Amino acid sequence: MPVNRRRSPQSATALAESAQDVTRGITRLFARNDIWCLAEMPLRGGRRADMMGIDPKGQVVIVEIKVSRADMLGDGKWPDYLDHCDRFYWGIPPGLDRSPLESEDYQPGCCGIIVADGYDAEIVRPAPSQPLAAARRKVEVERLARAAMRRAIVNADRQCEPWSNASGMNE
Repeated sequence: MPVNRRRSPQSATALAESAQDVTRGITRLFARNDIWCLAEMPLRGGRRADMMGIDPKGQVVIVEIKVSRADMLGDGKWPDYLDHCDRFYWGIPPGLDRSPLESEDYQPGCCGIIVADGYDAEIVRPAPSQPLAAARRKVEVERLARAAMRRAIVNADRQCEPWSNASGMNE
């Protein structure tokens, strides 16, 4: 007899879609404020920021997205991100209990909170600026710029693939 396996609202697919929605909303908020980000930005030391970008003043901003309480409570690596940015935000969907982010374990004095859905976002707690050393900021901005250029070139190349395949260039 088949087992009825209904997907819970917290299924992996639902969480991934929710994370994409939060990313999209934050991207729109940031674009209106002249903050330009890349998603999934690798950092030195093997970490990866969910979003990393540069604001109009040249400050580096990182957003760590959490779409479930379990993910939020189980993340012990996030303090490592503070060494790579001037401002750090938590990005969460509406309805997610953000009370853990108010506890001292999550350093509310140095971390902002953005609530976002697939259409827009709102900063509910601004992230204070914790300025990086100038040399460190230069390294992070250069790494971010190089990653953005690499992604643009790869994307442009992918758009040309059908033409190059048709000509037999990839055979």
